[in-house]
Amino acid sequence: MDIIGTILWPIKWVIELILVSFHTLWSTLGMDPDAGITWVLSIVGLVLLVRAALIPIFVRQIRSQRKMLEVAPQLKKIQDKYKGKRDQFSREAMSRETMELYRRTGTNPLSSCLPLLIQMPIFFGLFSVLNGAQNDSRGVGQLTASLADSFANSELFGAPLRSTFIGEFNLLTSGSDGNVLVMIIAATMVVLMTASQFVTQLQIMAKNMSPEAKNSPMFKQQRILLYILPLVFAFSGVAFPLGVMFYWLTSNAWTMVQQFLVIRNMPTPGSEAAKAREARLAKKGRLPDQQPPLEGAPTAEEAKRVTQRQQPVNKNRAKKSGSKR
Repeated sequence: MDIIGTILWPIKWVIELILVSFHTLWSTLGMDPDAGITWVLSIVGLVLLVRAALIPIFVRQIRSQRKMLEVAPQLKKIQDKYKGKRDQFSREAMSRETMELYRRTGTNPLSSCLPLLIQMPIFFGLFSVLNGAQNDSRGVGQLTASLADSFANSELFGAPLRSTFIGEFNLLTSGSDGNVLVMIIAATMVVLMTASQFVTQLQIMAKNMSPEAKNSPMFKQQRILLYILPLVFAFSGVAFPLGVMFYWLTSNAWTMVQQFLVIRNMPTPGSEAAKAREARLAKKGRLPDQQPPLEGAPTAEEAKRVTQRQQPVNKNRAKKSGSKR
């Protein structure tokens, strides 16, 4: 077993346990254990449970990315300050000021990547388990040979979960009997996967970035990824078995909804989402600086009249007014 297989082995064991547990649950409730819908619901349950467990990591990643976006304009100023200077003294000064900025603002460029690195083995494990089951391969734990065979030969609306768009397309073009239904379902799922990925990235760029962050180089990079990542799903999705595509689609839907809730309730300061949240709170009278008045306390108009002071009278004017009397 290679090093990657060694790392993924315990992750795959846990994933198989969850997948088989959901399959047992649906079968106990009266569903056909060999039906495609039973396995699809097991995949959906697996994804939802795993993604729910990763919520703290996701929130930490969002906060780290937000901090990096907030300091991006200041980081650009440092870079512009030493632009074109290649001597060792300037490089050391630029590095020193950059590290001081990170220390002062409590940010770390690697902290936003760390949660993603933690999630990658889990996602690879999910993909490996589902892909292995699609190929009628026994798992490392609870996924027995009979269960893997049941998964590999199950069908949804007449489309085998082990089939791929490109596989059926090749059969069709070679004169064999390709399953057109598989191609239609796969193409629909590829479109949904691409659209959900695009909407998720667009939510961040359109609503959850401050004006300063939109002028930073990081924004330009994310704008490029906005169009590249959906294309990756579009081109790679045609080679995914239907069962694996159900995993990707469910995961993308979870990410899109989760991202929407985070942007709505934890927006980046200065962004359009933050202004919209302040407007909602102001409408409900729940802004931090809008505390309800205490019972019996004077209103703002009454307080204004009470606090109005008369102009002080000059001593000489006071004497003159007294003498006239």
